[in-house]
Amino acid sequence: MTETLPSDLRPTLEAGLRALELDPALAAPLLDYLALLTRWNRAYNLTAIRDPREMLVKHLLDSLAMHRHLDAIEAAGGELADLGTGPGLPGIPLAIARPGLRVALVESNGKKARFLREAVRKLGLAPRVRVLESRIEAVDEPGGFAAITARALATLPLILELGGHLLVADGVLLAMKGADPVGEIDALPAGWAVRARHRLDVPGLEAERHLVVVGRAVPG
Repeated sequence: MTETLPSDLRPTLEAGLRALELDPALAAPLLDYLALLTRWNRAYNLTAIRDPREMLVKHLLDSLAMHRHLDAIEAAGGELADLGTGPGLPGIPLAIARPGLRVALVESNGKKARFLREAVRKLGLAPRVRVLESRIEAVDEPGGFAAITARALATLPLILELGGHLLVADGVLLAMKGADPVGEIDALPAGWAVRARHRLDVPGLEAERHLVVVGRAVPG
C-alpha cells in the first residue's frame, strides 16, 4: 500500500515514533493508513492537507502524541469514542499504536464514513474499531464509553454538550487543543471540571499542543 508515498517518509516516521516512545515497527501499518488516506483524498477531499510529509506530522504524529494518556483505558478494556473523527484522526493512528484499545469512530459525513469503513477493513482493525455514522448528539449509547476525544472539533463546552452523555460516571474527555484553552476552561458547564492539562510535544511540529482532561466534578 505504501508504493505511492515518498520513500523518505518511513525513516521520518520511525524517528518520530521513537521520540514518542513507540515501536518504530508501527511505521508500516501507519504508512498503509496514510497511503489509503492520500488516495481517497484525491477524490473525496477528506482533509485539506495534501502533502504526505505534512500529513505525517500534522495527522499521524500529532494524533499519536496523546497515546501515553490511554494506558488506564486500554488496561481496563474501556472504549474510546473519537467524536467528529473526519478521516479517522486521532482514532485510527491510536488504534494502530495501541492494539488493546477499543475505538468508536463517530462521523456524520457520508463520504468520510465510507472511507473509515474501508480503512478499518483494509487495516484489519475490526472488531475492536467500529464506525458510527451519526451526529455526535444522536449516538444512542449513553454511558457507553470510558473516554471521548476530539481533535480540533469545537470548544470544550460544546464538546461536552454534544457528547458528554456518552461517558460513564467517571469517564473523561481527552480534548486535543493548540494553545492552552484558558477561556474554554473558564466556560465549562456546571458539573464538569478539569482534571489535568498536559503539554504535548509533537515531533517535527513547532506549534503548541495541549491535552486537556475533563471529567465530572466531584461534589464538595
